[in-house]
Amino acid sequence: MTVWGAIIRKIICILILLWALPASAQDRLDFLQSIKPQGYHLLQSETLGRPFHIYVDLPRAYDWGNDKYPVIYLLDGGTMYPLLSSYFLLMTIDEPMPEAIIVGISYGATSAADGNFRSTDYTAEAKGRDHWGGAPAYLNFLENELLPLIETTYRTDTKHRVLFGQSLGGQFAIYAAMTRPELFWGYIASNPALHRNVDFFLDLEPARPANKTHLFIAQGSRDNERFLSPRAAWVTKWTNQTPPWIMAVETLEDEYHASAAPLAFRAGMRWLFSNDSEVRE
Repeated sequence: MTVWGAIIRKIICILILLWALPASAQDRLDFLQSIKPQGYHLLQSETLGRPFHIYVDLPRAYDWGNDKYPVIYLLDGGTMYPLLSSYFLLMTIDEPMPEAIIVGISYGATSAADGNFRSTDYTAEAKGRDHWGGAPAYLNFLENELLPLIETTYRTDTKHRVLFGQSLGGQFAIYAAMTRPELFWGYIASNPALHRNVDFFLDLEPARPANKTHLFIAQGSRDNERFLSPRAAWVTKWTNQTPPWIMAVETLEDEYHASAAPLAFRAGMRWLFSNDSEVRE
């Protein structure tokens, strides 16, 4: 065998080995087309002094025109983004649902020790919970850092922003609807957890939006009692008087606290968009 033949043989062997090596996690993600994000941003928050991983899913027709799209912001993006971005894609196929931009806001961690601050960021103040109460600062982060990033990078319909939150994320959705109702057009609170600070929410006087603001609350019929009773007290208050929002409450039969999230998302999105001809046209 010639020297060149030996070299070529070695090159072929190396290429075969490289081809046979396991793909990286990112390479494998590329084959999951329904959850592969078209946009990713590492956002270092000046407000909170912490980083956030921002994942963006764009509509199928985004590159084919100049349309602007509603934006759905998902709290707990590390779990809710892969779950609900895929689900929303299926919803747009069969249901009277406009395509939208999906934004997942992720801590990149599961526990507080590793950097997940949901129990601080999503909550109003609560007695005996010193690490709660960060909702005002987190709301400022959304308004002054995240929303400008998304709206200067992508073609967004700023009149139709939606915020979705589950459990403590649902508490934050209610807090935002009560204090900054015009920041989002629609708020979806899935099994909002008001179990440690419901008195704060009962005493809080909500801001009165000048424009239409929608608040949808979904609750699993099998949610834990420690969540059901406080939430019922708050819901009862606002069903017995005229709320400052267009409000709907739906019970999801046979759903538990965490399992309700996909159905709560679907029910809330259908309620928000099914009769809104301005968005669907």
